[in-house]
Amino acid sequence: MKIKSFLSVVGFLFVSGFLAQAQGANPLNVVLIVADDLGARDLKTHGSDLHETPHLDGFAASGIEFTRAYAAAPICTPTRASIMTGKNPARLHMTIWSEHALRGPKLDKPMIPADSEGNLPLEEITLAERFKEAGYHTFHVGKWHLGEASSFPEVHGFDVNIAGHHWGAPPTFFAPYKGVVYDEMRYVPDLHGLKEGEYLPDRLTTEAIKLMKNAGDTPFFLNLCYFVPHVPIDGKSEYVEDFASRIGPDNRHRNPGYAAMVKSLDDGVGRILEWLKQSGKDENTVVIFVSDNGGYTGKWDGETVNSNAPLRAGKGTLYEGGIRIPWFMRIPGIKKASKVDVPVTTTDILPTLLDLAGLDHPEFDGSSLKPLLYKKHFNNGKTRPLVFHYPHYYSGTTPVSALRKGDLKLLQYYTPEGLRFELYDLSKDPSESNNLAEDREAIVKEMRAELNTSLWEMGANFPRINPEYESKK
Repeated sequence: MKIKSFLSVVGFLFVSGFLAQAQGANPLNVVLIVADDLGARDLKTHGSDLHETPHLDGFAASGIEFTRAYAAAPICTPTRASIMTGKNPARLHMTIWSEHALRGPKLDKPMIPADSEGNLPLEEITLAERFKEAGYHTFHVGKWHLGEASSFPEVHGFDVNIAGHHWGAPPTFFAPYKGVVYDEMRYVPDLHGLKEGEYLPDRLTTEAIKLMKNAGDTPFFLNLCYFVPHVPIDGKSEYVEDFASRIGPDNRHRNPGYAAMVKSLDDGVGRILEWLKQSGKDENTVVIFVSDNGGYTGKWDGETVNSNAPLRAGKGTLYEGGIRIPWFMRIPGIKKASKVDVPVTTTDILPTLLDLAGLDHPEFDGSSLKPLLYKKHFNNGKTRPLVFHYPHYYSGTTPVSALRKGDLKLLQYYTPEGLRFELYDLSKDPSESNNLAEDREAIVKEMRAELNTSLWEMGANFPRINPEYESKK
């Protein structure tokens, strides 16, 4: 099983890591920072009229920014699985968040959502396992959300797991991080010596810095996954009050609690970058920052959480507001800031990081972005289609798949009456307000065939008609 599947790659990884050290090479450290529900328009540098994000803005300005970055899914668990494996969530059969998948689909809608895996399968070889076999220390800090205890970070290649657990969010962001959610007690594990008033993003940052310090001269892979700015909306009071005083009638972003959480996220990223600089590790560390999906546009305590405008909709949908994300990188040896406008997705993270570290990897759904980073030829100059699959319900959507090819984007909705299509030209209509499907039937037919061929090749699970729905209405 899993041990056997390692045999084809472990030998090379071990030997390549050993030879690199024997030849005096200095292996790259890797810091991967993942935000939770941070929208593509949430940062000051991306036009927020409320949020303050000086550290992330500086990161974007001084590093490499992917201006057309996508999460592999509009929901956390599938995207995080894509990061760990380099595979499309449709291929993994992980298309809804973990707890929901383990409970099974509700049968109260016209379509029965597709079956989904709630645990990252043990046979999948993760990014952490590949780094571990190459001699790296592997650290996970923060949100995991890829299954129950039998699928925690410790069994997927991480030497250390701090705060990673089954649930998607803490009941509160203040110590002791315990409380009842949906009639069950939830908590954040492995945070000892809690202090009254301690704030979770601050504590996770402190733990991450300790791990990097303790790594010594051994290369490390740090997977730092903040829970913010996911609900519950629970910001530091002094930040909340400050942002509340700034909101005027014309603000697009209007939630002071959410703004406070975004600021705490920015604080944490700033501390990580500053420690790397002060320690000198920045000269030998790749840093990548992404979000796991678009911003959540629903309500919390009666207030709208976020807006992704001018992008349409938000988390849970395959409109741009649900899957477009911020994505920045810093790479030793690349000093000049740049923007990359080629569409990329989180499935590209694993092959890119392994490629930068000089580690071999087989083919994945994702592609190494190293050629783009060094301004070289990418994908043989061809337009690379991006496939998304969310065969479930969520606020603002029904089961849907999507294909982006060039500037065109096709959405394929599954209904009891058959397939329904929407087509948008993102170059002229980034807000997806003008559906071209009826006027461009030939293009819809072509893109539909390509989308479904890809989904079938990946063995995707599909929704099906609910025969009981009409009788229960």
